[in-house]
Amino acid sequence: MTFVVSEATLDDLLHEVLEKLPQAGLMTRPSRGPALEVVGAVLELRNPRARLSRSASRSRVFSALGELVWYLSGSDDLEHIAHYIKKYRKEATEGIIKGAYGPRLFGEDRGGQIAHITQMLHERPFTRQAVVQLFDRQDLEAGIKDPPCTCTLQFLLRDGKLNLVVYMRSNDAFMGLPHDIFAFTMLQEMVARAVGVELGTYQHFVGSLHLYVDDQEDAEAYLAEGWHSPPEEMPAMPTGDPWGFVEYLVTLERELREGTDRGSEPSGSGSDYWDDLGKVLEAFAVLRDPAQLAAIADSMTDDYYRLYLIDRRANLEAS
Repeated sequence: MTFVVSEATLDDLLHEVLEKLPQAGLMTRPSRGPALEVVGAVLELRNPRARLSRSASRSRVFSALGELVWYLSGSDDLEHIAHYIKKYRKEATEGIIKGAYGPRLFGEDRGGQIAHITQMLHERPFTRQAVVQLFDRQDLEAGIKDPPCTCTLQFLLRDGKLNLVVYMRSNDAFMGLPHDIFAFTMLQEMVARAVGVELGTYQHFVGSLHLYVDDQEDAEAYLAEGWHSPPEEMPAMPTGDPWGFVEYLVTLERELREGTDRGSEPSGSGSDYWDDLGKVLEAFAVLRDPAQLAAIADSMTDDYYRLYLIDRRANLEAS
């Protein structure tokens, strides 16, 4: 049976997936525990900017952004990503994540794949060769603990819009899928801006889409929860080449994570959009301080992110 889901927002997509998968899935017993699995899933997010959950339980804005910046930095360092997602500690070898996406996307040893396909799209708008490879057969030969789940990202420029088609060998529908969609649609928008075109659709093909039995209860709670009212989508990334702003975000994240003294009045990026993303990172650094969270929320230019900070503050004050 074909498993196809097409929705406009991440929450609509997650709801459809998590409702259908337990009915259509077959029980498997992979190394990480029993899971219900569908083979050959096709997922489409028609509005890639609606890339974050507006629920209380799946609103992973801090970890999703932290993981994205880890990719953007080109890092494979365990301590960097474990600052946001501790489960990566299980996948490390001598302090390194050997299957890390950052070096494969931006590292010179892989030829700077994102830079290469961006140039290709500039020169040949109708190319079908703008493909980034993440999974490699050498990952299996090297015995990496957890080789990349993502095989390829294909960027297709059609009708003045940049579409992204991602193929995954394996995807955890509850924990991994929201993070993957966030990171890849952000990359899609960055490349679109670098090429000077609008954002198209996002398609996500999965060989093994699965829900671990241990996550079923949490998935059912999410389905029963509902989500916050609009705005449902992130603000649009400003036009123009984004990579200078990306470097600002990478530098800011490192300073915050390492506790670098940024002075009494640290300078911003010069862009409200990128400054707001920076403030999300600043909020993560003070997550246990309701007063500082409130101050950062009040300084946000766009209301979209403020809700996540207000929710966190309310949870702190209620605990």
